Amino acid sequence: MVQDDLFSLKERVAVVIGGGGVLAGAMSTGFARAGAAVVVADYNGEAAEARACSIREEGGRAIAVTCDATQRADLEKTLAATLESFGRVDVLVNAAGINSPTPFFEITEEEWYRILDVNLKSVFLACQVFGKAMIEAGRGGSIINISSVSAGPPLSRVFTYSITKAGVNQITQFLAREWAPHKVRVNAIQPGFFPAEQNRRVLTPDRVEKIMAHTPVGRFGEPEELIGAAIYLASEKASSFVTGSILRVDGGFLAMTI
Repeated sequence: MVQDDLFSLKERVAVVIGGGGVLAGAMSTGFARAGAAVVVADYNGEAAEARACSIREEGGRAIAVTCDATQRADLEKTLAATLESFGRVDVLVNAAGINSPTPFFEITEEEWYRILDVNLKSVFLACQVFGKAMIEAGRGGSIINISSVSAGPPLSRVFTYSITKAGVNQITQFLAREWAPHKVRVNAIQPGFFPAEQNRRVLTPDRVEKIMAHTPVGRFGEPEELIGAAIYLASEKASSFVTGSILRVDGGFLAMTI
């Protein structure tokens, strides 16, 4: 007997906000290889186009959209481009993110609001824009928010970032409950330490030593190691009964002890 491919995304359309970055870029490529058409949306239009181009060179389907995820108009433009190019939207990944190691007493209001806007407001707005489209289409869908292991324990040097990621977890679970009757599943991936643009400044040698002391696998994650979790949550077959989940991909990181 031939078993259906639980992890195929054939005939699905995935929008990846922040897809021009390292981690979300890997997810974009992973979705395309699983059969999805991909919309790579990013504030950095050149990075988005480069990722979309690499997907097309592999034979996949992808377009790039320049999108400031803190602006509703840009998100609506991204939705319109998605529907124009592919006719539907089935998967949304909210992966826009920035970080800062500024000590608490030196955090300015400008920095506070900028991090909240990029990391949290963007998720709120995108869920409104794309979640409404999914519900109105009546086919269900999957929303995957990118959280962090710093969302729970008070890790040092990432005060505002940690607060935003705790908020991402709350958005995830509230919307999972509210949208379950519409078959729109809302989950989050909670990565451990994956060196990327937003955290390189906080990864001092001393910090790296502490992180490794509490990471059983003894290394940082590789971007490609997030693909399996993303495809699992995107697949209607593989994760049809999974919503409101915060899926950790952290190498066993013992966050409470750091």
